[in-house]
Amino acid sequence: MKPGIEVSAIDCLTLRLFEAIDERNMPWLRAAGRKITALFGPALVDLVPSYTTLMVHYDLSLMTSTQARACLARAVEGLEAAEDAGGTLHRVPVWYDPSVGPELELIAGRAGLTVQQVIDSHCAHDYQVFALGFAPGFAFMGLVEERLATPRLKTPRKRVAAGSVGIADRQTAAYPVQSPGGWNLIGRTPVQLFDYQRDGYSLLRPGDRVRFEPIDRAGFLRLGGDDTAQATIEGATA
Repeated sequence: MKPGIEVSAIDCLTLRLFEAIDERNMPWLRAAGRKITALFGPALVDLVPSYTTLMVHYDLSLMTSTQARACLARAVEGLEAAEDAGGTLHRVPVWYDPSVGPELELIAGRAGLTVQQVIDSHCAHDYQVFALGFAPGFAFMGLVEERLATPRLKTPRKRVAAGSVGIADRQTAAYPVQSPGGWNLIGRTPVQLFDYQRDGYSLLRPGDRVRFEPIDRAGFLRLGGDDTAQATIEGATA
């Protein structure tokens, strides 16, 4: 860990703790976040965690930039990784099927696995939510096993169904709303990941963990899932 402080805006600093994405970063980021929250007090407007950084937005009427820098420097003094798991563990059901996950068989073929082995591998791990971005409620999670790692599509799709679960390199995610996207799709969840009626809107938040659990088509439909094939959704844009 090599802490560094970067200027992001006139009232915003970024504390960089790491250079590479790693699940082992999260306990340190959580610990730093807690110290920052305590040190900034009412001057803290927002704290945005990411893979390797914490972006700190503060109130200039309550704290100068010099004071903010001093608080961040104090936050990393004697910092120890948080021992608790942190966040919430979400169990997210997924229907893994080529009709809604057109790259499922491709990933299996590349890895020399059966489709069932890909599913078992994807469901065998609790994934850290590193950051939210791209679209409201879109949670970047990882890391999938190296044998499942797959580059993003060369040509992104114009329309990806809400709930679609995909892989890009060693990260995994689920699309909260219908949107363009270039991730390799392997299944679909019926869970509503983004809801304006929910406190905070997004079901998943940085620091949370996600365990994907396989369900069949009947279970997917019973939970309110839309089984419209991805190919049909893409064709609707033609």
